[in-house]
Amino acid sequence: MISETGRKRLPAIMIAIVLVVALSATAAAAGSGEQTEFPTRAISYVIPFDPGGQSDVTAQYQKPYLEEILGVNVVVRHQPGAGGALAWSNLVTARGDGYTIMGNNVPHIIIQPLVREDVGYRTEQLKPVYMFQTTPIGVAVAANSPFNTLEDLVDYGRRNPGRITVIGSGTHSGHHLALLQLQQLTGSQFTYIPATGAAPSVANFLGGHSEVLMANSDDLVAHQREMKILAMGTTERFHLLPDVPTFIEQGVQMTAGIDRGVAVPPNTPDEVVAKLEAAFHAVSSDPDFRADMDALGFVTHTMGAAEFAAYLEQKQQEIEAALRELGEL
Repeated sequence: MISETGRKRLPAIMIAIVLVVALSATAAAAGSGEQTEFPTRAISYVIPFDPGGQSDVTAQYQKPYLEEILGVNVVVRHQPGAGGALAWSNLVTARGDGYTIMGNNVPHIIIQPLVREDVGYRTEQLKPVYMFQTTPIGVAVAANSPFNTLEDLVDYGRRNPGRITVIGSGTHSGHHLALLQLQQLTGSQFTYIPATGAAPSVANFLGGHSEVLMANSDDLVAHQREMKILAMGTTERFHLLPDVPTFIEQGVQMTAGIDRGVAVPPNTPDEVVAKLEAAFHAVSSDPDFRADMDALGFVTHTMGAAEFAAYLEQKQQEIEAALRELGEL
């Protein structure tokens, strides 16, 4: 028979037994090489650009959804430099355990290893997890600019090569590629000023430090009253800027945009990738998240790891061909 004192001590004894059993099971699993359930601690979500840009804004919106789905904290941090290459070169040597994930921007991740010998990574080393977004690129001038149409701008660029400055996010990035294509197709020539991210490029432009801005759709939507948007890089008019003609409408046969997704180190196990993929898919499929992204001027996608990998292979071929035609390779 258990005494009164024994009955009072029983809950504590039972808790101690449960803890011992749990610790023993954990030790046995570790000794046998069995992996613990992923994730069990905070995940670092690295943005390869400055705060305030499209990658950062999207990550901040994704963060609470991811935390609820994965059950751990998601810490968004920034590692700008070399148009994203600094962060991507660090990712390929990081531990592939799923606790470091990184923004994966196209065409940036493809262009840089093609045109630079010391970039520090190869495109195929960035293991794709999910592609969730595109922002079309447009070209804008100040509200008081003498240029009212794309034709006005490129005509001046033909007659006065290099006189007009154009600011965009990064060198060998989506903005830089769009400007190179515009110059080739129109015979114009501008002076490109690379900023460390989209947010500083917009700030510098609005501050009068550049005459032309290559920008993403969300920034153009947000600041449309402060500028004249001359063209959008979509096949049809962008739904939030219905009065802005496309490049194609104006006789310039080009489209332009930046795709965003997330990648992990090359040695990350497939089962970890699958869990992250499922989490991002749940976020991108959420009606509230999609509504927020649409209102901001983003185009949301639901492209899983395998489809994203195939898409990157296709874009690799297209971009390499474009760079050769532009004389960049």
